[in-house]
Amino acid sequence: MSAPSNDSSRPDAPTLDSAQRLLTQNRQWATAMKEKDPEFFSRLAKGQSPRFLWIGCSDSRVPADTITGTQPGEIFIHRNIANTVVHTDLNLLSVLTYAVEVLKVEHVVVCGHAECGGVRAAMSDKDLGQLNHWLRNIKDVYAAHYEELHAISSPEEREYRLIELNAIEQVKKLAATGIIQRAWATRSGPWLHAWVYRLSDGMLHEVTSIAPGSPVPAPYAFSL
Repeated sequence: MSAPSNDSSRPDAPTLDSAQRLLTQNRQWATAMKEKDPEFFSRLAKGQSPRFLWIGCSDSRVPADTITGTQPGEIFIHRNIANTVVHTDLNLLSVLTYAVEVLKVEHVVVCGHAECGGVRAAMSDKDLGQLNHWLRNIKDVYAAHYEELHAISSPEEREYRLIELNAIEQVKKLAATGIIQRAWATRSGPWLHAWVYRLSDGMLHEVTSIAPGSPVPAPYAFSL
């Protein structure tokens, strides 16, 4: 998530033309794809078998397929503010269950990104109303690593480190789910990855990864 930009080119009020542009561009894209590969859409219509589940931020600057150079059908995607894994989030858990148990993805990627407005908001003391409830999940990571973070003198570097730590923590939360542990027990997959995307250069960086079957802290480990 990012703060809204001050784009002076945007109109004061939304117009029908601005939405129509997307439909026009869709037709241009679909036509170009069919010219390049006449069977492209017929193959997609037959089903999907992605190898990756991507849990990313809702930020409009971080589209998973674009920054990874992948095509439709290659990545199963879930996005929310600050790429957060919440154990009471039935939306995320449903996506995770389907990806792991039905699609049998080989990798689950939690991808944070630089300049994340959700992380920045969680580091502030502003009362953001309803958003406070969601940001609490990131504030918990902030609190757990408060001393490490505030030993970093640069505010920008401190924020980036929390973005890394947040991605790591969300991957650990995935490993603590019965969904992942059952998959590890039955098919030795998937791998779990924490990545961070830098807006300044367009590069993805792996922060950590967890191999299938890795130890899980005792309070979170299921007997399977």
